[in-house]
Amino acid sequence: MAETCYRHPDRETGVACSSCGRPICPDCMTPTPVGMRCPECARQRTRVVRGSGGGEGFDRAPATFVLIGLNVLAFLIEIGVGSGGFGGGISSVDVDFALYGPSVADGEWYRLVTSGFLHQGLFHIGFNMFALYVIGQLLEPALGTPRFVALYFACLLAGSFGALLLDPNAVTVGASGAVFGIFGALMVIARGRGMNEVAGQLGFLLVINLAITFTVPHISVGAHLGGLAAGLLCGALIVGGERGRLGRNRFAAEMGTMVLIAALSSVAAVAVA
Repeated sequence: MAETCYRHPDRETGVACSSCGRPICPDCMTPTPVGMRCPECARQRTRVVRGSGGGEGFDRAPATFVLIGLNVLAFLIEIGVGSGGFGGGISSVDVDFALYGPSVADGEWYRLVTSGFLHQGLFHIGFNMFALYVIGQLLEPALGTPRFVALYFACLLAGSFGALLLDPNAVTVGASGAVFGIFGALMVIARGRGMNEVAGQLGFLLVINLAITFTVPHISVGAHLGGLAAGLLCGALIVGGERGRLGRNRFAAEMGTMVLIAALSSVAAVAVA
């Protein structure tokens, strides 16, 4: 049985206020960065509490900073170990942990994840980590850390599947699939929350990055497209949850579906390796 708006009892609705949980109809919805809110909650001002010193960014988006730290650590290990294995300037770490179809087919499934933390050169890691830093600090506080982490790894694994699907014999490294995915999710969520101007700007940037993907050599088109597809799907799932389409326990539904996307991507990646 559908609920009715708490201010307009004659109107059925499937959307609840993201703050107080009361059902609201379209006339009572106010888009905010944290979802739809009722008129009373929309008028409230959130009190900002500042810490005694640095770390404010980490407090807002801890997973983002941890992921950046893991990528940087892996890059330093790559530099420290030196090159070798697959040829020109590739670290021996890449030989053991990069995405490579024949190795995945032989049972080295961990490469589906580890490859997303390896990079080739300062520009490669610098671009990906800057994008993760910017997008993560916008998206993680809006979703909460558990949902953000689930989204990130769903996109990473979907990117690995896309890379193996298009070219299983290529050696692929980089966080680009995951970054493309969270970028796409941010665009969908922004539009779903009524921030159409922001969504339009993100869409323009996404088109530019896709153009680069298809025109610049040595970029894994499959990883970018696979990660992006997962991000768009997860973003639509989250928007649907905010509009009441996943029921009252939408957190479990969203988390479960993103975990399922990650699992299916992993199985499909192994199958095409």
